[in-house]
Amino acid sequence: MTEPNAFYLPHEEALLQFGQQFATAIQDYLTQHIGEGVVIYLNGDLGTGKTTLTRSIVRQFGHQGNVKSPTYTLVEEYQLSPISVYHFDLYRLADPEELEFMGIRDYFRPQTLCLLEWASKGEGMIPEADILVQIDYAEEGRNLHLYPKSEKGIQITSFLHKITEI
Repeated sequence: MTEPNAFYLPHEEALLQFGQQFATAIQDYLTQHIGEGVVIYLNGDLGTGKTTLTRSIVRQFGHQGNVKSPTYTLVEEYQLSPISVYHFDLYRLADPEELEFMGIRDYFRPQTLCLLEWASKGEGMIPEADILVQIDYAEEGRNLHLYPKSEKGIQITSFLHKITEI
């Protein structure tokens, strides 16, 4: 839909800072657009930092406790009034139809942020992404690309571009 935003993150602390700023951009969007939700796909090889990025985002939204990977549970839920954050990890999903049995459609509603790792495994059962995040190994750090996939995604990433100083 538009050109990706590219960031080189030389270490984990930079990834965590990026997550905080990304969360701020999402919060700003959701505050201005009451009744909307945001869907973000997190792509990258094992160990590239998808869960670390999610952890930073969830904490920036106000969660004080542990943020764990939902590798075995498929979803972790964070009720952070007025926004609910859902972190999905579909890595172990054998068939996308399993998502129907867990009521997947109920998660994608107004005032929610849905972060999906391994979203391709849920193809056909989950909504399209507003933003696709691609994280790749790069020397000691990571290359991170944001691909806006909707008008919503364009607005969020344009706000992020204005505030990001890593």
